[in-house]
Amino acid sequence: MTPPTETTTYQHQRANLHGLSYHCCETEKSQRATVRAAQLAAIDPDWNCPWPLDWQRHYRVLADLVDADGALPEIQPGVLFEGDDLDEWLKRQKNPSTWKLLSTEQQERLSKLGVQPAQPLSPAPAAERAAKEPSKAQQAFQRGLAALTQWVEREGARPVPRGHSEQIRVNGETEPVTVKLGVWVSNTKSRRDRLDADQLAALATLGLEWARA
Repeated sequence: MTPPTETTTYQHQRANLHGLSYHCCETEKSQRATVRAAQLAAIDPDWNCPWPLDWQRHYRVLADLVDADGALPEIQPGVLFEGDDLDEWLKRQKNPSTWKLLSTEQQERLSKLGVQPAQPLSPAPAAERAAKEPSKAQQAFQRGLAALTQWVEREGARPVPRGHSEQIRVNGETEPVTVKLGVWVSNTKSRRDRLDADQLAALATLGLEWARA
């Protein structure tokens, strides 16, 4: 076996130093990220909230009003926040179909502000609701509605391009679900005569004029 030359030994030393340097850099990056996250959480515990930032911004405006006045004042139509109508946003959250799509924590936060769904979610007993699973068509509609709600929260009244897709979070799914929103809106419009009153009302609340007819 040929003994290592001085050049070979030097190359091994450089390789070891490079590996040690890379490991140290990665450790420092991780430590800095942890410190940064802690600093951001100290400033705003919701800096990394699991729901859309647009929803969080609107909620924060209402929460600040409650902090200032002790209760949520009546929001008049036409009161704008970053170009979006706060009254319309509140109506969307109160709509039972939209309310069901909010996470438990979102519902709890709105409830603490005095915001409740416009009507009971269902008169059926809890056991009956648990036993009755939604059909695939109903599940597809709820996912489309969730995607549309997310689009409206972010883009306002701008029409959804036909080729646009949205990623949403669905209970029971570990990864985001992709909804072909543009196609869904077009197909739903063509089948609007098959929608029930609650579905049409939910779509109309999100600004789809054809659902009001």
